Amino acid sequence: MTSSTQGRTGVRRRVPVAIVAGVVLLAIPVYADRFWLNLGSFAFAAAIGAVGLMILVGRVGQLSLAHSFFLAVGAYGYIWLSSPAGEESWGLGLPSLPAAVIAVALAGLAGLAFSPLAGRLKGIYLGVASLALVFIGQHVLFTAEPLTGGYNGRNVPELTIGSFQVFGVEPELSVFGVPLRQAERGWYVTLLILVLTTVFAVLVLRSRVGRAFAAIRDGEVHAAALGVRVARYRSVAFTLSSVYAGLAGVLLALLFERVVPEYWDLFLSLEYLAMVVIGGQASVAGAIAGAAFVSSLPLLLQRYSDAIPGMGGAVSDFGPSYVAQILYGGMIVLILYYEPKGLAALATRARKALTPRRAVAAERTPAS
Repeated sequence: MTSSTQGRTGVRRRVPVAIVAGVVLLAIPVYADRFWLNLGSFAFAAAIGAVGLMILVGRVGQLSLAHSFFLAVGAYGYIWLSSPAGEESWGLGLPSLPAAVIAVALAGLAGLAFSPLAGRLKGIYLGVASLALVFIGQHVLFTAEPLTGGYNGRNVPELTIGSFQVFGVEPELSVFGVPLRQAERGWYVTLLILVLTTVFAVLVLRSRVGRAFAAIRDGEVHAAALGVRVARYRSVAFTLSSVYAGLAGVLLALLFERVVPEYWDLFLSLEYLAMVVIGGQASVAGAIAGAAFVSSLPLLLQRYSDAIPGMGGAVSDFGPSYVAQILYGGMIVLILYYEPKGLAALATRARKALTPRRAVAAERTPAS
């Protein structure tokens, strides 16, 4: 069987799975309650940022600890651009949709400004250099009160298109008799944006740019010998990653409805690295799966804390966030020890293990 035939066969196998998954995801808001819809919305938004970091870490081999900085640029950029100016707060009062687009562009420009360093540095050196952005960002977030609200944070203006509130409740809307309230709208909007950004990421990674990324990751000397401009493509990857982070930051801010500076710290960057490592450093689907696991775990632990020994009651030994950190660390150790390529590789291995059994069963079945 030729590689092209194998590719077509793989596509034919994936299409029914994608259709079924799409139908299930579209039908979930009909049956799920508000908690599960909000959980999914946050997971979808986080997955967008994880896909962007996966491109940089998994496909180019660059380490960045500044992802939370670009998330914050997107979030606070949207707040500043869309909020009206007040006596104690800054704002431009732009329409919310253009403000969201410009906020994502601001995150991309911030990444572009840092990209000369990203083009020259690699590995741990870039990771250490990117820490400066997190520290600078935290200082600005806590001290620039007219912009960020300081320790108390700022409310996030509603995203509207005309009179339609994208993440709100006005006007009342229903599809096939199902009311689209705040949770349902958040689910569908973040899911749609995740699908679009995932398709774009796949197209980029399958293009000439994606092949250049892979060549740099596998060996920059060999890539340079093939004519790949290493510094330029590193800069492109860093800028693209910051754009994805900015978009995720805007969506997270809209879902939170109020943001505070302490959320966008170094630990958030480490969480996104955990998403990429757990899901699979070079896999788009793996990054999405890792984001779903890491972003959902603390909320699930909080919801079911009464049923977990040591977490329930008025005085708990361990909070949900602390337990989640322990589980993240244990998961990363297990993944790196048994399968460094993450959950995506485990899923691929399981599928290949099951494929021969189906083929043998088909051969033994007599033709009609």
